[in-house]
Amino acid sequence: MIIQKSLRERCHINRNEEGDRFVGLKADTDDAVIYFPIGYQLSEDDDNLRADIMNLFYVLAAFMKEDRLIEKSKLAVPEAVNFPIHAYLKIIQDFLRRGCYYIDVNPQLKTDIKGRVSWPHTVREQRALVQKNGSLIFTKMTVRSVMPDADKKITQIHRYCVYEAFDKMGWLYVPYMPQKPGTCPDHREAVYILEKKLASTHNDMEQELFLSMVSMLNYIDTKSSDKQYFFGTDFFERIWEKMIDKAFGIQDKDRYFPRSRWLLDYGPDRTKTPLQPDTVMIYNDKVYILDAKFYRYGCSGNTNHLPGGPDINKQLTYGEYMERAKGISSEKLYNAFVMPFNKNDNPFFETGLADNIGNIGEAVGDWKPDPKNYERVQGIVIDTRFLMYHYIGMPDQQKRLLAEAIEKVESRTPVPKPII
Repeated sequence: MIIQKSLRERCHINRNEEGDRFVGLKADTDDAVIYFPIGYQLSEDDDNLRADIMNLFYVLAAFMKEDRLIEKSKLAVPEAVNFPIHAYLKIIQDFLRRGCYYIDVNPQLKTDIKGRVSWPHTVREQRALVQKNGSLIFTKMTVRSVMPDADKKITQIHRYCVYEAFDKMGWLYVPYMPQKPGTCPDHREAVYILEKKLASTHNDMEQELFLSMVSMLNYIDTKSSDKQYFFGTDFFERIWEKMIDKAFGIQDKDRYFPRSRWLLDYGPDRTKTPLQPDTVMIYNDKVYILDAKFYRYGCSGNTNHLPGGPDINKQLTYGEYMERAKGISSEKLYNAFVMPFNKNDNPFFETGLADNIGNIGEAVGDWKPDPKNYERVQGIVIDTRFLMYHYIGMPDQQKRLLAEAIEKVESRTPVPKPII
């Protein structure tokens, strides 16, 4: 079967609005589409575009596994986020690397003058020449050999899994399908055979292959539809928050959480759930309170797509708490919203916003006539593609660039007093 649709035609960048929020893979037997988050810049050539797709899958898998809210899907199909995409990809990658189906081998013994000697069998089965000094010399030995067995059930199972993997995800690699498999054991027996192989092999690549085949077979047995399969989330804003936190945040941010409680006349006092800033970054002895907002302003330029009053007030509360309760000097305390954008394609590109990190303005409270730096919440945009590739182990250079972008508050003209 020749697949006509190009890899680029299968890619879509969503607008992060109602009906177009899903990030991940949606597919059926006739089509498959990869949905990238707003602000993502697709690569020009297929090799790098394929790397973009693989990185998207790995980012989704990493965060969906640890956040049950992300896994809660609005999609009608229940297996929306249960499709074992990495098992399918592993089977395809292994097949392309191997260049053939997995073929088991049968160990055999034979008589030969060279090879891997089985000394217990050689001593029992072969006649030795006795030297004058009493030592023995064997002119022939019993050696171990292996014979490939392409008819074994393990090969039949592999053929079935390879075909299933290419049927669902092969378009990501090559524009053709392997031959349909022949007979194959039922899934319960196949899983039993694979688990026995897993217990007997010490080859890491074989273990990964067998585990992937088990995951695939278990998924096929539980899915309700043979046509539709999904991998992704409608809640990418949660992943955006977590990427920002992993890239720039400190580990013990909970010590900066402001708490509140009821002092009750009747019954025990009740502590309320603390306000939790998304991320606290510390750089050069300065503290930056970051609120990751997966809002559209960096891509639309529409002011309706900026954080609103409740978000601004919450950031001011964080700042006041850190200054008063934690004793952090207001001169070393900053506040910022962090939103997505595309550094190569955004409404501000012509005016110079073309770096991975930029500042688009600030939010203030009109009741603060002479605001401190942290009371002027900076609007920061970060290139979506850049963050998705670099959120792990973000170098200090990028933290410095983020700090400098936020500290532009100090070079701006003071905020004018509001007109009452």
